[in-house]
Amino acid sequence: MSGRIDVLYHVRSDARSIDGRAKAIAIEQSVEMPVEPIDDPFVLEETVGRVEAIDDLGGGLFAVRIGLAAITTGMRPGQLLNMLFGNTSLQDDTVLVDATFPAGFAEAFKGPRHGLEGLRARVGATGALSCSALKPQGSSPRALATIAARMAQGGIDYIKDDHGIADQSYSPFAERVPVIADAVATEAAKTGVPTRYFPSLSGNLDDMRGQIALARSCGLDGVLIAPMLVGVDQFLTLKAENPDLAFLGHPTLGGLRITQSFLLGKLFRLLGADATIFPNYGGRFGNSKELCLALADGARRPWMDLKPCMPVPAGGMTLDRVPEMLEFYGSEVMLLIGGSLLSTKERLPQETARYVNAVRSFGKR
Repeated sequence: MSGRIDVLYHVRSDARSIDGRAKAIAIEQSVEMPVEPIDDPFVLEETVGRVEAIDDLGGGLFAVRIGLAAITTGMRPGQLLNMLFGNTSLQDDTVLVDATFPAGFAEAFKGPRHGLEGLRARVGATGALSCSALKPQGSSPRALATIAARMAQGGIDYIKDDHGIADQSYSPFAERVPVIADAVATEAAKTGVPTRYFPSLSGNLDDMRGQIALARSCGLDGVLIAPMLVGVDQFLTLKAENPDLAFLGHPTLGGLRITQSFLLGKLFRLLGADATIFPNYGGRFGNSKELCLALADGARRPWMDLKPCMPVPAGGMTLDRVPEMLEFYGSEVMLLIGGSLLSTKERLPQETARYVNAVRSFGKR
């Protein structure tokens, strides 16, 4: 793999020190040692990082562009993250903002296999999609199955495990997934809406392989995965082994001074997330409208011949904001409303139906 990755960092510094800080980042993210003792021409020409540009953004903030050799990534996701931000992430004055990749990265990482259109096709939709999460933590498999059934009665498109629900003693994966899958399938047969249930993967690679096998045996065709939690290399391995499965990417541990627009909107898409969850503006995480739109656009816009990834705004969204969210994001979106929907308690089927109808009225089926 030839060429260089153009990496953008925001660095807090004074004007006198920024040149040195930029050079230090270039070295730290490449050879990780003083350049002077290096006498190997290949290392000096091909692998040492280069400072490409420094722009003063004002207020002690600088935009620093570093050219990092693509060959140093080994074309593996974990090593890619390591070269982009490894040791520099330990410096609290630096944020990884974005990266532009040379030719070959799309072919190496493949991107989404199904993406935005694939997720629509699974539920027979052409417009925006509806989604919710099973909560709360500590619930039994039967309790979660009851909640899922009531959501499915309302005709919702997608139901996912909350990312904190894994393989705990009170709700083991092997007990939880079959009863929830059966409950959703039973109600979907009644409504005529092919509601999908995506269970949450957790554990080591063998654990997750076993969980996928069980999900398949229950007739499921997608899963929830948190790439930063289970490991980006493991995510890519599972995607390669299961080309027919859809992967909904969860953002947990996504705030490690890497901008969400790059990590959740671009990098998760490059690795192959068919959908990417992110904190919505006006919710409980404080994202701005500008950030959310940049993230959603990064997931959807044409990029390196990769399929579009479905943006999934979430985190404190309420039912009364559905029209606003659809106007803001358009029809290429999956809204994820969890706690607000679950708070309706005995009216869960009716409120789910109201939520679904609001989404469907915006886009055509």
